Amino acid sequence: MSTGSEPRFGRPEAMAMLARYGDRSPDQVDDQIGSLELTWLIAEAEQTYGVQLDLDDDRLDTIRTVDDAVAALGAQLDRALRPDDPPRSETPLRPDAPTRSEGTFRLDAGAAAP
Repeated sequence: MSTGSEPRFGRPEAMAMLARYGDRSPDQVDDQIGSLELTWLIAEAEQTYGVQLDLDDDRLDTIRTVDDAVAALGAQLDRALRPDDPPRSETPLRPDAPTRSEGTFRLDAGAAAP
C-alpha cells in the first residue's frame, strides 16, 4: 500500500491483482476488463485494503478497462481509507447547522413545525 501523496491504488496494483486471476504475469493482463475480472479485482482490493467497496450498478456498467477500474475503485478506496473526511453531503452548509449524522435538525425561530 502506498503512502503520502502517491495514489493508494493505481494501475500497477490493479494489474498485479488481475494477474493473480488466471495465474499470469501483469504484462499478460489485457487492458479490457470483463465482468469476472472486475468482480475478482473488487474482491482483491477489498481484501488487500480491508474495506468494503460500494459501487452502484450504473458505475459498474461504465467500467470497461483497467484504467476505468482504477479510477472507480481508487476513488472508493480513498473515501473508505480516509474516514475523517466527511462526504460532501454530510458537510453542513452553515457552521451551526447539524449534519445528517447528528440525527436532529434545528428549526429557525420563525419557522412552523410540520
